Amino acid sequence: METKDCNGTLLQDGDNVKTTKDLKVKGTGMTIKRGTVVKGIRLTNNSDEIDCRVQKTKIVLRTEFVQKQ
Repeated sequence: METKDCNGTLLQDGDNVKTTKDLKVKGTGMTIKRGTVVKGIRLTNNSDEIDCRVQKTKIVLRTEFVQKQ
């Protein structure tokens, strides 16, 4: 299974990505701003999602909203 970012670049565990748009996080009052760098991502069983930590909060991001750095 291949996990790709919004540009079609392959992602691997431990990669650094940045967000391509402002994202509101459900269940919290947090908004992840466009251009926020997320370090050390982890791939999931779903090729459209990645696990990561942003501002000490563990979240799942859709790969369509991230770009590999």
